[in-house]
Amino acid sequence: MFSPGDHGSTYAGNPMACAVAQTALDVLVEENMIENSAQLGDYFLERLRAIPSTHVKEVRGKGLLVGVELKPEAGGGRRFCEALKDRGVLAKTAHANVIRFAPPLIITREDLDWALERIEEVLLMA
Repeated sequence: MFSPGDHGSTYAGNPMACAVAQTALDVLVEENMIENSAQLGDYFLERLRAIPSTHVKEVRGKGLLVGVELKPEAGGGRRFCEALKDRGVLAKTAHANVIRFAPPLIITREDLDWALERIEEVLLMA
């Protein structure tokens, strides 16, 4: 049994935090989120790599965590992320020249296709 102060470290486990973490891991497995991430991640990468943008240097990722590295002459990722935001797609720049996508693990292929239409439009802009 724990008494107040027995587990006072930020990074020390406590029974409630451990139970929440275990439940979160169970949900990932039971709802097939790992498989969904792998399958849709492969699809996302394939579709992004097929976009004939002169701005893109490389597309890379694992699962649904994907980065689109831009060529230096593209002028950085910020303008692309702002254009995506204006179209309803949230993305983040990383290292100034990478557009990072991290959709939720519960995303559907239909939602991903919706986003890909907008991403393609933005990546093809001058």
